[in-house]
Amino acid sequence: QVQLVESGGGLVQAGGSLRLSCAASGRTFSNYGTAWFRQAPGKEREFVAAISWSVGSTYYADSVKGRFTISRDNAKTTVYLQMNSLKPEDTAVYYCATDQWGVGSSDSLAYGYWGQGTQVTVSS
Repeated sequence: QVQLVESGGGLVQAGGSLRLSCAASGRTFSNYGTAWFRQAPGKEREFVAAISWSVGSTYYADSVKGRFTISRDNAKTTVYLQMNSLKPEDTAVYYCATDQWGVGSSDSLAYGYWGQGTQVTVSS
């Protein structure tokens, strides 16, 4: 069983930055591909970014490309989402998701383990 704990959400003005963290309780992300999804009120959950388990290839939704960066630390204990140039439309609950041998899929069904989410609110 993999338990994910997200942190780093909060309230920020448009144009600001936040860094989200996702830690796997009691283990590392070795052999696990990890992604960030988000869900805004009244909308479906959508893919944001992913990093593959092997060489760490990264993938982004078009809406965040060039503004967000997904990364992981060398020990593979934490996955980060650096969010710059934030916009009000980035307001959502952000979820970390992971699964073994994940290759960076944008499909939420590819991930069997999910965190509880962290709220990001961007004011205009």
